[in-house]
Amino acid sequence: MNFFPLITQTLCHIFSSSFTPLPDPIFIFFFNLENPNPISLHGSLTSKTMPVIAAKRTLRSHPSSPPRKSPRRCTAATPNSTPTKNRLGGADENQADPAAVKPKWNPKDGEQLKRAKMALHLSTAPSSVVCREEEQNMVLEFCKGCVEHQKAGSLYICGCPGTGKSLSMEKVKDKLLNWAKEEGLPLPDVLSVNCTTLTNTSDIFTKILGLNQTQGKKVSALPLQQLQNMYSQKSSVKNMTLIVADELDYLITKDRAVLHDLFMLTTFPFSRCILIGVANAIDLADRFLPRLTSLNCKPIVVNFRAYSKDQILKILEERLNEFPYSVFQQQALELCARKVAATSGDMRNALCICGSAIEMLEAEIRESACNLNTSLEEISSSRQNFATAPDFMKKREFDTVKTDHMACALSKTYRSPVVDTIQSLPHHQQIVLCSSMKHFRGAKKDAILGELYKSYVGVCKSCLIPPAGILEFSNMCRVLNDQGLIKLGQSREDKLRRVSPKIDEGDITFALQGIRFFQNCL
Repeated sequence: MNFFPLITQTLCHIFSSSFTPLPDPIFIFFFNLENPNPISLHGSLTSKTMPVIAAKRTLRSHPSSPPRKSPRRCTAATPNSTPTKNRLGGADENQADPAAVKPKWNPKDGEQLKRAKMALHLSTAPSSVVCREEEQNMVLEFCKGCVEHQKAGSLYICGCPGTGKSLSMEKVKDKLLNWAKEEGLPLPDVLSVNCTTLTNTSDIFTKILGLNQTQGKKVSALPLQQLQNMYSQKSSVKNMTLIVADELDYLITKDRAVLHDLFMLTTFPFSRCILIGVANAIDLADRFLPRLTSLNCKPIVVNFRAYSKDQILKILEERLNEFPYSVFQQQALELCARKVAATSGDMRNALCICGSAIEMLEAEIRESACNLNTSLEEISSSRQNFATAPDFMKKREFDTVKTDHMACALSKTYRSPVVDTIQSLPHHQQIVLCSSMKHFRGAKKDAILGELYKSYVGVCKSCLIPPAGILEFSNMCRVLNDQGLIKLGQSREDKLRRVSPKIDEGDITFALQGIRFFQNCL
């Protein structure tokens, strides 16, 4: 009797049942090619014990049979399942591309260390000025209009130090010259002057005259008078003159004549000056050039705001993207951007702090190398079975600038003797400083001791601690006055003594921000 169909049926039932227990015992058969009768490990099979199969069952491997997948091989992917390779040997699409992750740099390589420092140096101009596209477009469109219509004009750029004013003007000059060349217009003459380099404030007119004066002509008049005469009559010269006067507030004299005469050059009927003044003071035109407003020739003001945390982070990443490796830990850059944006928003401070953080890592590597040499000498002298030098180095591997290096650099930059003094004060004296900072945060510059005591009691009650009495509070204010942290006036009654701050609010915030008690107060 042919048992092959029965065996096939039994095996198919086993693999298609998803490992559910069968009611009957499972038999395993061994076939002998010479003897076609099956032999059971469980017992011998005869025709009496096995049912007769009426029809031959078609195998799954038969061409005419429909395709059927085993449930065991068709398990659905779960969120926790790990990505596997496909049948062709390719990687799964969900796997991260290894090329997208930058390798870590080697700070022990002197060349890599030098390149990282140069990329963050103040003298290194970036390839593009990011986060200042809107301001650059405003200045560029103004200059394009003046060049295209042969019309003079003045523009004043202001903003806090380190906000990209001078760097943006360099990019604007290059873009303006490229635009004029593409449009087929006469290229404007460009004069960039840093007013801090002038010996006399009136020397700026000599520099402007040098661009417009014809060779061979010698006139005895003053440079300012020559420029005024030149711009009062029509000339055959069609080139415009772009003047970028950086650090413009250095031209402010007692009578303000130089600054006023400079902007007045753009008001003459045949003037070809495009004057761009750059300074930090926001209200310079209102305070020092009131006559320009009355003459309806007040310069257009473009304000460069202080950088935010996201902008500082983006600029730092833009400078570091040129490297094929990661120099800084991302959290370290975010810490630097957050601190600089909270204090001043000065991008120059951020670059200096990052360079200082690299120096912290460099010093740590040197210290580790000295400790390694000392450890190896001790190991060789004791002749014990310690870790080898390469294993020891792996444990102290330095691959990126981490948050602890950045924190040390920030502390080195913003720390001052005042901060050390505040941190060494007793707890209640720190509360007095914190309450005084909150009291003077508005327009108030001084207050009487009684008002300050009320603020101190309010802070203590909000923190659920008992406040000191008025006499003890007065004594604490005397101690703070002796240390130069506050100024305490004279009066017959302690409550009526005038109190005013003598230190910056930022020093108090920086000194107390690491103490959990003052986090809500600050």
